[in-house]
Amino acid sequence: MNFDNLSKEQKIMVSMRKVLSNIIREITPAHRDDEYPLTEQTVEDIRMCLALIAAREKELAEEQGITNKDRPHFTDEPQTAKTVSLEQIRRQKQDN
Repeated sequence: MNFDNLSKEQKIMVSMRKVLSNIIREITPAHRDDEYPLTEQTVEDIRMCLALIAAREKELAEEQGITNKDRPHFTDEPQTAKTVSLEQIRRQKQDN
């Protein structure tokens, strides 16, 4: 979906999620031994904010009749759908 076509609230949700995610990426230490700059409470608060943003984004999408059933998959994963060429469909109609 195009960002320009989103409602004001949807734009706010997308922007907030991106900003929080970018902040976390930037402050995460490069090495495991380095000290993490945020307290555990702050980390938990950020998780809660991201969960609330995701829940509201889902509600807004459902209000518009959009259901996101897409899930990540591996490229070598077997396909569940079978592709049928238009030629096969035409031949079956002509045979009947």
